[in-house]
Amino acid sequence: MFIIRYFFLSLILICCTSIGWIISKKYKDRVIELKILQNALLIMQNKIKFTRKPLQEIFNEISKLDNNQIISVIFYKIGEKLKIKKIGQSIDEAFKEEKSWISLKEKDIKIFKNIGNMLGKTDVEGQMDEINQVKLLLDKQIEEAELEEKKNCKMYKSLGTIVGLMIMILLF
Repeated sequence: MFIIRYFFLSLILICCTSIGWIISKKYKDRVIELKILQNALLIMQNKIKFTRKPLQEIFNEISKLDNNQIISVIFYKIGEKLKIKKIGQSIDEAFKEEKSWISLKEKDIKIFKNIGNMLGKTDVEGQMDEINQVKLLLDKQIEEAELEEKKNCKMYKSLGTIVGLMIMILLF
């Protein structure tokens, strides 16, 4: 009887601790995804400037270069949607479809969506300026995300363990 009781108490502690780690992982993932988006913008900027390929090809190429699967999927979907839709609609729909899988906040997504306003509509210099503007905004978001990560990751990990221990004590 005691073995079963200790088993379930341990299981509660493990579950609560795991929940804390999962929540803290969201903060780490957000920083990673923002950096990947920023890197993708740099690649996009170089491809537009030097190769002058169509946007659809650029987005498909970026999706193959990225090692983060969810961001790759988003870029692939944007590239596929560009066959029949405008860039702004394509970006908007791709992020809506994958929203449940990404750790980015709505503000982060909104900044990246701004790029759809100018890509393919202006000359190369105008597009470079727009990409630079979005990169600067993403820099600020990365700094904010890193601060949140430092502040919240340790807290949620500890909080999960503490809540698990409290439940164990109450049920013991």
